[in-house]
Amino acid sequence: MRRVAVASFIGTAIEFYDFYIYGTAAALVLNQAFFPTLDPVNATLASFSTYAVAFAARPLGSVVFGHFGDRVGRKSVLVASLLLMGLSTAFVGLLPGYGTLGVWAPLLLVALRFLQGIGLGGEWGGAALLAVEHAPKRRRGLYAAFPQLGPSVGFFAATGVFWLLSATLDDAAFRSWGWRVPFLLSFLLVGVGLFVRLKISETPVFAKAMDAQEAARVPALEVFRRHPRELLLGAGGMIVAYGLFYTATTYCLAYATTTLGISRNTMLALSLVACLFLAAGTWLAATRSDAAGRRKLVLAGCALAAVWPLFPLLDTQQPVFVALGIGGALFCMGVVYGPMGAYLPELFGTKVRYSGASLAYNLGGVLGGAVAPLVATRLQAEFGSSSVGWYVSAMAVVSMVCVLALPETRDRELG
Repeated sequence: MRRVAVASFIGTAIEFYDFYIYGTAAALVLNQAFFPTLDPVNATLASFSTYAVAFAARPLGSVVFGHFGDRVGRKSVLVASLLLMGLSTAFVGLLPGYGTLGVWAPLLLVALRFLQGIGLGGEWGGAALLAVEHAPKRRRGLYAAFPQLGPSVGFFAATGVFWLLSATLDDAAFRSWGWRVPFLLSFLLVGVGLFVRLKISETPVFAKAMDAQEAARVPALEVFRRHPRELLLGAGGMIVAYGLFYTATTYCLAYATTTLGISRNTMLALSLVACLFLAAGTWLAATRSDAAGRRKLVLAGCALAAVWPLFPLLDTQQPVFVALGIGGALFCMGVVYGPMGAYLPELFGTKVRYSGASLAYNLGGVLGGAVAPLVATRLQAEFGSSSVGWYVSAMAVVSMVCVLALPETRDRELG
């Protein structure tokens, strides 16, 4: 179980590092590197649009990788998703900008971002199942906490690398080549992830299903036909987790550095502090869900997110309050996100669990993560920062209603 926990944690940490460095770059530099002919607001919107492309691709990745994950096995699919995600990320670091390739530069950027999304679409479900299907029944929340911590560590690493480069390079060097370094590091991280994942075994729950010849012919169709309620409500429950995260990180980083005038180095450092709140909320809620239940903790996180004063704290422009605002929002996100590592897989049967859990997770990403920075940028420009806060609260209410319609799953058998 120690090896399984490490493998599920390292894989998600690496893949989310890959995903998050793009978000940080989109907020700080991609608008100028790939869309220099647009005015600042539209360049930022264009940059965030390329960022959103991956979320649209993630459900497709869930279908493709989920199909083989439910028919061939969890382990081999996780290796393939790691390779696709890591290599498409690394090639962003090698991609020339608009000044060299012209219109081909943003087009190739979109293509690589799309491949990133497909790779990540297959990652989370497999990593969660790797932990949950190996774990004892009363400790599934505990072991699912490890892949759920991957985003916290991946975000911390991504922000830390950008902060270090921003602090040591002048602005011209950072915008010229410094921002590419985090992407190129993915070549190394892919090697580490493959080394760890190739040493794990197939999950016993899946192996038992294969021995009984219980594979679904087309798992995604089976999910839509037999589990539409769990799929749609599970996706709805994930909306606030995604919306909170990408509003509090990617959007707030752009908002604070451009509109509020807070320095890039300061915001990156405050984001590092806030990330600790995310890890704390994730671990606390995931491990407590074995005793208290998944549903109760997710609802508590939604309720807290609905009333958290993110933008009043951010608009003070005081570092302590900015860190508290972002950190509190990420803590709320962690309380929702932590139990989901066990909750979503428990909603589906073994034959379609990879496809069902992955689709629910990534459809929530389309609804909550892809559009959040775009909507927030437009709302702030038209109505001010308070409107973005109301938008986050609305997402929290939607997720709460969806989770209220779902059952508790803590005591379910996975076989």
